[in-house]
Amino acid sequence: MPMKALFARLVYVALLRLATPLLLARLWWRGRQEPGYRLAIGERLGFGARSEPGAVWVHAVSLGETRAAAALVAALREHRPGLRLLLTHGTATGRTAGAALLRPGDRQAWLPFDTPGAVRRFLRRHRPAVGVLMETEVWPTLLAEARRVGVPMVLANARLSERSAAKGRRLAALLRPAADTLALALAQTAADAERLQAAGVRHVQVAGNLKYDLRPDPAQLAAGLRWKARIARPLVVAASTREGEEAQLLAHWAAWPAPRPLLLLVPRHPQRFDEVAAAVGQQGFSLRRRSGWPDAGPPAADTQADVWLGDSLGEMPLYFALADAGLQGGSFGPFGSHNFIEAAACGCPMVLGPSVFNFSEAAREATLAGAAWQVDDMAQALAQVRRLVDDAPARRQAQAAAEALASAHRGASARMARQILGLV
Repeated sequence: MPMKALFARLVYVALLRLATPLLLARLWWRGRQEPGYRLAIGERLGFGARSEPGAVWVHAVSLGETRAAAALVAALREHRPGLRLLLTHGTATGRTAGAALLRPGDRQAWLPFDTPGAVRRFLRRHRPAVGVLMETEVWPTLLAEARRVGVPMVLANARLSERSAAKGRRLAALLRPAADTLALALAQTAADAERLQAAGVRHVQVAGNLKYDLRPDPAQLAAGLRWKARIARPLVVAASTREGEEAQLLAHWAAWPAPRPLLLLVPRHPQRFDEVAAAVGQQGFSLRRRSGWPDAGPPAADTQADVWLGDSLGEMPLYFALADAGLQGGSFGPFGSHNFIEAAACGCPMVLGPSVFNFSEAAREATLAGAAWQVDDMAQALAQVRRLVDDAPARRQAQAAAEALASAHRGASARMARQILGLV
């Protein structure tokens, strides 16, 4: 290893070791609102129960990556019946969602901190046959130790925006050697593949985007349509909203001429549910919360509210089935957007803000297909949503375009599964 790279690794490890007590304290602090963060904290240091050797290890850091991993896990099991899975996460929402993917004999754990001791303990306890990191997870110590013990590592559903690539170039002494250890990167697009190769990944293939392979839950879609029939008014969903976006939306929502559609707000992070509910009340809108309803749906009186709060996890297909059109959270702030591919699969046309660097190729294809629109700000977004709400033929055309777009891009999970299992 070149001297500059060796020095960067030593500094990185030293800083991470010094920060470990603070990282543990932060997890405990976050556990006040999300108790899952206080679960099995020893696993963050590489301790915990052991696994039988030979599992396929998939790391999905958070909720979005875990949802994408569901399609890959299903394809892996189809190609290799009896496969044992080791599933790791970094966030409480990811771990909660990941529990649904487990079968008898599988294991679930936190990914350890990226210090040599924690990573070595983790690898000794689990001894996976192959490791799969979802999307953007590149951990220098983890990759170096996996190579040392002979575990091939794959970056699956890999994406690298130009913005992230520029950051990576500034940290090339640390990240380039890590990229070099990857056995394979399975990129979402050709542009991602080019940037990954430029970042130092030797073996890259374009395999598509796993999120197109996610099939909406039919029961949730059916429930959404039943609820929609009872509302008897248009509904607009703001999906996976982030800090500051709800305030933008609510300020403009008040200017919508009466009668306004029902607004369904679905914050990205559950710890913000109460905060967003308070913001709605401060704007003078009446609010009802999904968590207060039975599975049969909202009481009739709640359909007259100004705003619904989608304070639940794992019900996005239901919310998209309810909606006439949607606003994509994460795209109206500096967050690069969140996944609007799931909305397309549910037939919900989406309006995107200016920040889509995490989904730039998908945004381009969706807009060209007439399944989505990208605008400069919230005012323009609501103007486009109003056009969809008021023009039923245009809305139906956009809904059909969204479903066709999702269908045309399926197949990534099978391609990735074959490549990953070929390394075992």
